Amino acid sequence: MHPLISTDDLMAALRQEPHPTVFDVRWSLLGPPGREAYEKDHLPGAVFVDLDTELAAEPGPAGRHPLPDPAELEAVLRRAGVDGDRPVVVYDADNGSAAARAWWLLRWAGHESVAVLDGGYAAWTAEHRPTTADRPQPAEGSFRVRPGSMPVVDADAAARLARAGTLLDARAPERYRGDVEPMDPRAGHIPGALNAPFAAHVAESGRWRSPEELAKHFADLGVDSTAPVGAYCGSGVTACSVLLALEHAGVTDPQRPAVLYAGSWSNWSADPNRPAATGSEAG
Repeated sequence: MHPLISTDDLMAALRQEPHPTVFDVRWSLLGPPGREAYEKDHLPGAVFVDLDTELAAEPGPAGRHPLPDPAELEAVLRRAGVDGDRPVVVYDADNGSAAARAWWLLRWAGHESVAVLDGGYAAWTAEHRPTTADRPQPAEGSFRVRPGSMPVVDADAAARLARAGTLLDARAPERYRGDVEPMDPRAGHIPGALNAPFAAHVAESGRWRSPEELAKHFADLGVDSTAPVGAYCGSGVTACSVLLALEHAGVTDPQRPAVLYAGSWSNWSADPNRPAATGSEAG
């Protein structure tokens, strides 16, 4: 399944039986809680899944959004009605940066048919497509989590990747440079990492840029599709947007996916013995 689905294709899929399981994962680092928006209005049949509490474990040494316990994730997905043979579509407010976390996590858990709604809730409502405040009561799903179906690296492996391959930092340029750091213990970036802000993946319309545009974007950054590539961000959320963009562009594919440093800068910067580069160069 392609990692993105259009509003037209989702609308058509929702008219069929069985239709996809739909997740609303609207989320913002600084709030307000996505559940508030969901309770006001959402796509028909969509189930709200909380990124902070259901798609991540408790913050701690592993980072601000560590990967969830597989058994707990399986319970969340089954409550939401997920089956292994039924596609899942996830959406957020607009640019896919939060929905990409759910996309990646489902893939990591072994689900093979997951897509992010291109343009998210904003695109759906801009086209005057149906929404509702009704909360669905999905039947219990049967999906079995098989963790590790997408590759993950720790801090040491991320450091090696920055030297031997390409490690992309999905944060905004000012955080990459170390000009500001609003969330984590120290400012800067992993030495050798290249800045690839997640905001660059979408056009002004909020929809994802074409595969050709993104392929050129990554080539201009110096990404070599024949070498190992991975991504990190502040806490392992928006880095998933980079991984989706790489696959959408054809730089990677499900058989040779890019890796995620799940702990990301929140894990790296918590260790005072790990170096932090600053400025616009990889360092």
